[in-house]
Amino acid sequence: MNQTSLSKYETLVAVVELGSLTKAAQRLGCTQSAVSHSIDSLEAELGFALVKRSRAGARLTPEGERLLPGIRGLLNSAEQLNQLASAIRGLDAGTVRIGAFTSVAVHWLPGVLKEFQADYPNVDFSLFNGDYHDVEQWLSDGSIDIGFVNVPCGLDCECIPLMEDRLLAILPENSRFKSYPKFPLAECETEPFISLLESSDHDARRALDAAGVRPNVRFYTKDDYAIIAMVEQGLGMSIMPELLLKGRHDRLLVLPLVPESKRIIGVAIAAGRKAGPATRRFADYVVRYVKAQVERERTIKKRVKK
Repeated sequence: MNQTSLSKYETLVAVVELGSLTKAAQRLGCTQSAVSHSIDSLEAELGFALVKRSRAGARLTPEGERLLPGIRGLLNSAEQLNQLASAIRGLDAGTVRIGAFTSVAVHWLPGVLKEFQADYPNVDFSLFNGDYHDVEQWLSDGSIDIGFVNVPCGLDCECIPLMEDRLLAILPENSRFKSYPKFPLAECETEPFISLLESSDHDARRALDAAGVRPNVRFYTKDDYAIIAMVEQGLGMSIMPELLLKGRHDRLLVLPLVPESKRIIGVAIAAGRKAGPATRRFADYVVRYVKAQVERERTIKKRVKK
């Protein structure tokens, strides 16, 4: 398998993941015509069509669907071989593909990447942002090497728990609950509630279901920070993980929940694939970074109590 063929397979996977030749070209740093030519060339080599193109975007043909798992496995093996060869030469190189949800992508990843790249400047990164389901799917199908997950995740994977993260109620700063030390979850049935779309609202839904509460949902959105902005404008309340709210308390009333609820954030490498040296090393840096952040937060809270 030569480098040209691998490049064509990488192009195909980018088109599949993004659903668009234009977006694939942007990710790969080339022109749309180059992406189209690469797909055409690969189809000519294989003898059948792989991608069906339309105004709605690009999607795989049935033949392409059958071939995709093998292509992903081939690319994963090639990347692992590249990382192993680099390790033998005495340096870590290659590309680490990371999946993360919003709070981790905003509050942890930049710090981890900065520390890692200072020590391993030859390692490149490809970042995939989505919700819990997206990250699990990417781990399962080989789109990413390592991902941040909600523990326990629904995969057969090697998972390292990192931190317990409380779920908190967020309300307008002038809310009638301003004098309450904690927010009773049952009140979600009467207060206007702002929710993530059902496909993404894992944390709040889990807490509400456990308490037998049916929230008075008035708005749905797919963006965490849109919810925060709407609460700040007095449009309703919501439930958010504490990490996501870091640095965003100024115009909100933030209260612990009754009954208490939390999530456990972990980092996972899917079983069945041998992780390359750079991926393993990155996982070590994640654990070290999060441990330092947790200790720092504890120290700050102790000082405040004094």
